[in-house]
Amino acid sequence: MFSVLSYGRLVARAVLGGLSQTDPRAGGGGGGDYGLVTAGCGFGKDFRKGLLKKGACYGDDACFVARHRSADVLDGVGGWRDYGVDPSQFSGTLMRTCERLVKEGRFVPSNPIGILTTSYCELLQNKVPLLGSSTACIVVLDRTSHRLHTANLGDSGFLVVRGGEVVHRSDEQQHYFNTPFQLSIAPPEAEGVVLSDSPDAADSTSFDVQLGDIILTATDGLFDNMPDYMILQELKKLKNSNYESIQQTARSIAEQAHELAYDPNYMSPFAQFACDNGLNVRGGKPDDITVLLSIVAEYTD
Repeated sequence: MFSVLSYGRLVARAVLGGLSQTDPRAGGGGGGDYGLVTAGCGFGKDFRKGLLKKGACYGDDACFVARHRSADVLDGVGGWRDYGVDPSQFSGTLMRTCERLVKEGRFVPSNPIGILTTSYCELLQNKVPLLGSSTACIVVLDRTSHRLHTANLGDSGFLVVRGGEVVHRSDEQQHYFNTPFQLSIAPPEAEGVVLSDSPDAADSTSFDVQLGDIILTATDGLFDNMPDYMILQELKKLKNSNYESIQQTARSIAEQAHELAYDPNYMSPFAQFACDNGLNVRGGKPDDITVLLSIVAEYTD
Protein backbone atom coordinates (compact mmCIF):
# COMPACT_ATOMS: atom_id res chain seq x y z
CA MET A 1 0.00 0.00 0.00
CA PHE A 2 2.70 2.46 -0.92
CA SER A 3 4.41 4.16 -3.83
CA VAL A 4 8.12 4.64 -4.15
CA LEU A 5 10.09 7.25 -6.06
CA SER A 6 13.81 7.03 -5.69
CA TYR A 7 16.73 8.40 -7.54
CA GLY A 8 20.36 9.09 -6.96
CA ARG A 9 23.17 10.95 -8.59
CA LEU A 10 26.70 9.70 -8.84
CA VAL A 11 28.69 12.85 -9.48
CA ALA A 12 29.44 12.53 -13.27
CA ARG A 13 25.86 12.06 -14.45
CA ALA A 14 23.75 11.10 -17.53
CA VAL A 15 20.39 9.51 -18.10
CA LEU A 16 18.95 6.12 -18.94
CA GLY A 17 15.25 5.99 -19.70
CA GLY A 18 14.37 9.38 -21.15
CA LEU A 19 10.64 9.06 -20.60
CA SER A 20 8.86 6.72 -18.25
CA GLN A 21 5.49 6.49 -16.57
CA THR A 22 3.46 4.89 -13.83
CA ASP A 23 -0.23 5.17 -13.05
CA PRO A 24 -1.72 4.75 -9.56
CA ARG A 25 -4.46 2.60 -11.09
CA ALA A 26 -1.94 -0.03 -12.19
CA GLY A 27 -2.49 -2.30 -9.17
CA GLY A 28 -4.92 -3.03 -6.36
CA GLY A 29 -5.94 -0.53 -3.75
CA GLY A 30 -8.72 0.39 -1.40
CA GLY A 31 -10.99 3.39 -1.21
CA GLY A 32 -9.29 6.52 -0.01
CA ASP A 33 -5.82 5.36 -1.02
CA TYR A 34 -3.46 7.71 -2.84
CA GLY A 35 -1.11 6.95 -5.71
CA LEU A 36 1.23 8.75 -8.07
CA VAL A 37 0.93 9.56 -11.75
CA THR A 38 4.53 10.05 -12.88
CA ALA A 39 6.44 11.04 -16.00
CA GLY A 40 10.19 11.42 -16.39
CA CYS A 41 12.52 13.22 -18.77
CA GLY A 42 16.28 13.55 -18.98
CA PHE A 43 19.32 14.75 -20.89
CA GLY A 44 22.88 13.51 -20.78
CA LYS A 45 25.59 16.12 -20.30
CA ASP A 46 27.06 15.57 -23.76
CA PHE A 47 23.69 15.38 -25.50
CA ARG A 48 23.39 18.89 -26.91
CA LYS A 49 20.58 18.65 -29.47
CA GLY A 50 17.85 18.06 -26.91
CA LEU A 51 16.27 15.04 -28.61
CA LEU A 52 14.50 12.75 -26.17
CA LYS A 53 14.29 9.05 -26.91
CA LYS A 54 12.11 6.84 -24.79
CA GLY A 55 14.15 4.19 -23.04
CA ALA A 56 17.48 5.60 -24.32
CA CYS A 57 20.74 5.58 -22.39
CA TYR A 58 22.47 8.94 -22.12
CA GLY A 59 25.45 7.97 -19.99
CA ASP A 60 26.03 6.98 -16.39
CA ASP A 61 22.52 7.58 -14.99
CA ALA A 62 19.44 5.45 -15.12
CA CYS A 63 15.79 6.38 -14.72
CA PHE A 64 12.81 4.09 -14.35
CA VAL A 65 9.31 3.96 -12.94
CA ALA A 66 8.69 0.37 -11.88
CA ARG A 67 5.27 -1.27 -11.82
CA HIS A 68 5.60 -1.87 -8.10
CA ARG A 69 5.04 1.82 -7.46
CA SER A 70 8.69 2.80 -7.77
CA ALA A 71 10.92 5.08 -9.78
CA ASP A 72 14.71 5.39 -9.53
CA VAL A 73 17.26 7.68 -11.09
CA LEU A 74 20.97 7.29 -10.40
CA ASP A 75 24.10 9.09 -11.62
CA GLY A 76 27.87 8.44 -11.57
CA VAL A 77 31.12 10.18 -10.63
CA GLY A 78 33.18 11.22 -13.65
CA GLY A 79 36.53 10.92 -11.94
CA TRP A 80 36.05 7.17 -11.59
CA ARG A 81 37.04 6.74 -15.23
CA ASP A 82 40.57 7.81 -14.21
CA TYR A 83 40.74 4.52 -12.32
CA GLY A 84 39.40 2.52 -15.26
CA VAL A 85 35.97 2.30 -13.62
CA ASP A 86 32.67 2.65 -15.47
CA PRO A 87 30.59 4.76 -13.03
CA SER A 88 27.32 3.54 -14.50
CA GLN A 89 27.96 0.04 -13.13
CA PHE A 90 27.77 1.18 -9.52
CA SER A 91 24.77 3.43 -9.99
CA GLY A 92 22.88 0.96 -12.16
CA THR A 93 23.46 -1.94 -9.77
CA LEU A 94 22.48 0.11 -6.73
CA MET A 95 19.32 1.20 -8.54
CA ARG A 96 18.36 -2.31 -9.63
CA THR A 97 18.96 -3.62 -6.12
CA CYS A 98 16.69 -0.95 -4.62
CA GLU A 99 14.04 -1.77 -7.21
CA ARG A 100 14.20 -5.50 -6.45
CA LEU A 101 13.88 -4.93 -2.71
CA VAL A 102 10.79 -2.79 -3.29
CA LYS A 103 9.20 -5.35 -5.63
CA GLU A 104 9.87 -8.09 -3.09
CA GLY A 105 8.31 -6.00 -0.33
CA ARG A 106 11.52 -6.10 1.70
CA PHE A 107 11.18 -2.66 3.21
CA VAL A 108 9.10 -0.62 5.63
CA PRO A 109 7.40 2.40 3.99
CA SER A 110 8.23 4.67 6.91
CA ASN A 111 11.93 3.77 6.71
CA PRO A 112 13.31 4.53 3.22
CA ILE A 113 16.84 4.60 4.65
CA GLY A 114 16.39 0.86 5.14
CA ILE A 115 16.09 0.37 1.37
CA LEU A 116 19.32 2.26 0.81
CA THR A 117 21.15 0.48 3.65
CA THR A 118 20.21 -3.02 2.48
CA SER A 119 21.08 -2.24 -1.13
CA TYR A 120 24.47 -0.77 -0.24
CA CYS A 121 25.29 -3.73 2.01
CA GLU A 122 24.56 -6.10 -0.87
CA LEU A 123 27.01 -4.19 -3.05
CA LEU A 124 29.67 -4.38 -0.34
CA GLN A 125 29.21 -8.14 -0.13
CA ASN A 126 29.64 -8.81 -3.86
CA LYS A 127 32.34 -11.41 -4.54
CA VAL A 128 33.68 -9.21 -7.31
CA PRO A 129 34.09 -5.66 -5.93
CA LEU A 130 31.84 -3.14 -7.64
CA LEU A 131 33.69 0.17 -7.62
CA GLY A 132 32.19 3.63 -7.75
CA SER A 133 30.02 5.98 -5.74
CA SER A 134 26.54 7.44 -5.74
CA THR A 135 24.30 9.90 -4.03
CA ALA A 136 20.72 8.78 -3.54
CA CYS A 137 17.25 10.06 -2.78
CA ILE A 138 14.33 7.78 -1.95
CA VAL A 139 10.77 9.02 -1.63
CA VAL A 140 8.05 6.64 -0.40
CA LEU A 141 4.35 7.47 -0.55
CA ASP A 142 2.38 5.39 1.93
CA ARG A 143 -0.92 5.12 0.08
CA THR A 144 -3.14 4.45 3.09
CA SER A 145 -1.75 7.04 5.51
CA HIS A 146 -1.16 9.59 2.70
CA ARG A 147 2.28 10.25 4.17
CA LEU A 148 5.47 10.85 2.22
CA HIS A 149 8.65 9.35 3.72
CA THR A 150 11.99 10.42 2.30
CA ALA A 151 15.71 9.77 2.59
CA ASN A 152 18.18 12.02 0.77
CA LEU A 153 21.94 11.51 0.67
CA GLY A 154 23.80 14.14 -1.34
CA ASP A 155 22.78 17.01 -3.59
CA SER A 156 19.94 15.69 -5.72
CA GLY A 157 16.55 16.28 -4.18
CA PHE A 158 12.80 16.75 -4.32
CA LEU A 159 10.15 19.43 -4.01
CA VAL A 160 6.53 19.10 -2.92
CA VAL A 161 4.44 21.89 -4.48
CA ARG A 162 0.92 22.82 -3.39
CA GLY A 163 -1.07 25.81 -4.59
CA GLY A 164 1.90 27.10 -6.56
CA GLU A 165 4.23 27.14 -3.54
CA VAL A 166 6.94 24.82 -2.27
CA VAL A 167 5.59 23.31 0.96
CA HIS A 168 8.26 20.65 1.56
CA ARG A 169 11.70 19.97 0.13
CA SER A 170 14.91 18.04 0.64
CA ASP A 171 18.03 19.51 2.22
CA GLU A 172 21.23 19.36 0.19
CA GLN A 173 24.10 17.54 1.88
CA GLN A 174 27.63 18.74 1.08
CA HIS A 175 30.93 18.09 2.85
CA TYR A 176 32.18 21.28 1.21
CA PHE A 177 31.59 23.11 -2.07
CA ASN A 178 30.69 20.73 -4.92
CA THR A 179 31.44 17.66 -2.80
CA PRO A 180 28.18 15.94 -1.87
CA PHE A 181 27.61 13.13 0.57
CA GLN A 182 27.80 9.81 -1.26
CA LEU A 183 28.01 6.06 -0.92
CA SER A 184 31.34 4.75 -2.20
CA ILE A 185 33.34 1.60 -2.83
CA ALA A 186 36.87 2.63 -3.75
CA PRO A 187 39.64 0.69 -5.53
CA PRO A 188 42.69 -0.08 -3.37
CA GLU A 189 44.74 2.76 -4.86
CA ALA A 190 42.00 5.26 -3.95
CA GLU A 191 41.23 4.05 -0.43
CA GLY A 192 41.54 6.85 2.07
CA VAL A 193 41.16 9.41 -0.70
CA VAL A 194 37.56 8.87 -1.79
CA LEU A 195 34.82 10.13 0.50
CA SER A 196 32.34 7.50 1.65
CA ASP A 197 29.29 8.16 3.80
CA SER A 198 26.98 5.78 5.58
CA PRO A 199 23.37 5.38 4.40
CA ASP A 200 22.42 6.40 7.94
CA ALA A 201 23.81 9.86 7.16
CA ALA A 202 20.90 10.47 4.78
CA ASP A 203 18.50 13.23 5.77
CA SER A 204 15.13 11.67 6.61
CA THR A 205 11.72 13.39 6.63
CA SER A 206 7.99 12.60 6.72
CA PHE A 207 5.23 14.79 5.30
CA ASP A 208 1.46 14.52 4.83
CA VAL A 209 0.46 14.99 1.19
CA GLN A 210 -2.87 16.02 -0.31
CA LEU A 211 -4.61 15.17 -3.56
CA GLY A 212 -3.20 17.32 -6.33
CA ASP A 213 0.19 17.84 -4.68
CA ILE A 214 3.05 17.90 -7.17
CA ILE A 215 6.23 15.99 -6.32
CA LEU A 216 9.28 16.88 -8.39
CA THR A 217 12.41 14.78 -7.93
CA ALA A 218 15.56 15.65 -9.84
CA THR A 219 19.30 15.41 -9.97
CA ASP A 220 21.51 18.39 -9.26
CA GLY A 221 21.67 19.09 -13.00
CA LEU A 222 18.24 20.66 -12.59
CA PHE A 223 18.70 22.44 -9.28
CA ASP A 224 22.15 23.78 -10.24
CA ASN A 225 20.63 25.47 -13.30
CA MET A 226 17.07 26.44 -12.33
CA PRO A 227 16.07 28.28 -9.14
CA ASP A 228 12.75 27.48 -7.51
CA TYR A 229 10.88 30.40 -9.07
CA MET A 230 11.67 29.16 -12.59
CA ILE A 231 10.58 25.63 -11.72
CA LEU A 232 7.33 26.95 -10.23
CA GLN A 233 6.65 28.98 -13.39
CA GLU A 234 6.91 25.80 -15.46
CA LEU A 235 4.72 23.87 -13.04
CA LYS A 236 1.93 26.44 -13.52
CA LYS A 237 1.55 25.00 -17.02
CA LEU A 238 0.44 21.69 -15.50
CA LYS A 239 -3.35 21.87 -15.77
CA ASN A 240 -4.44 18.30 -14.94
CA SER A 241 -3.16 14.96 -13.67
CA ASN A 242 -3.19 12.96 -16.91
CA TYR A 243 0.08 11.42 -18.00
CA GLU A 244 0.38 13.41 -21.23
CA SER A 245 0.19 16.74 -19.40
CA ILE A 246 2.69 15.63 -16.77
CA GLN A 247 5.06 14.35 -19.44
CA GLN A 248 4.88 17.61 -21.37
CA THR A 249 5.67 19.63 -18.25
CA ALA A 250 8.55 17.35 -17.24
CA ARG A 251 9.98 17.70 -20.74
CA SER A 252 9.62 21.50 -20.62
CA ILE A 253 11.47 21.71 -17.30
CA ALA A 254 14.29 19.43 -18.46
CA GLU A 255 14.67 21.29 -21.76
CA GLN A 256 14.88 24.69 -20.06
CA ALA A 257 17.47 23.44 -17.56
CA HIS A 258 19.48 21.88 -20.39
CA GLU A 259 19.47 25.14 -22.35
CA LEU A 260 20.51 27.22 -19.33
CA ALA A 261 23.31 24.77 -18.53
CA TYR A 262 25.17 25.93 -21.66
CA ASP A 263 24.51 29.66 -21.34
CA PRO A 264 27.87 31.29 -20.44
CA ASN A 265 26.23 34.57 -19.41
CA TYR A 266 23.57 33.13 -17.10
CA MET A 267 24.07 33.47 -13.35
CA SER A 268 22.95 29.98 -12.41
CA PRO A 269 22.29 28.80 -8.85
CA PHE A 270 25.52 26.81 -9.10
CA ALA A 271 27.49 29.90 -10.20
CA GLN A 272 25.96 31.92 -7.36
CA PHE A 273 26.90 29.18 -4.88
CA ALA A 274 30.44 29.17 -6.27
CA CYS A 275 30.67 32.95 -5.86
CA ASP A 276 29.47 32.61 -2.30
CA ASN A 277 32.43 30.28 -1.77
CA GLY A 278 34.94 32.76 -3.12
CA LEU A 279 35.11 31.54 -6.73
CA ASN A 280 34.67 33.79 -9.75
CA VAL A 281 32.18 31.72 -11.73
CA ARG A 282 29.45 32.64 -14.14
CA GLY A 283 27.23 30.66 -16.49
CA GLY A 284 25.21 27.49 -16.33
CA LYS A 285 26.60 24.16 -15.21
CA PRO A 286 26.80 21.56 -18.03
CA ASP A 287 25.56 18.40 -16.43
CA ASP A 288 23.26 15.44 -16.82
CA ILE A 289 19.68 16.41 -16.00
CA THR A 290 17.01 14.04 -14.76
CA VAL A 291 13.48 15.11 -13.84
CA LEU A 292 10.68 12.95 -12.42
CA LEU A 293 7.35 14.72 -12.05
CA SER A 294 4.46 13.18 -10.09
CA ILE A 295 0.96 14.19 -9.07
CA VAL A 296 -0.78 12.69 -6.04
CA ALA A 297 -4.08 11.23 -7.23
CA GLU A 298 -6.81 8.92 -5.99
CA TYR A 299 -5.87 5.27 -6.28
CA THR A 300 -8.59 3.20 -7.93
CA ASP A 301 -8.79 -0.41 -9.09
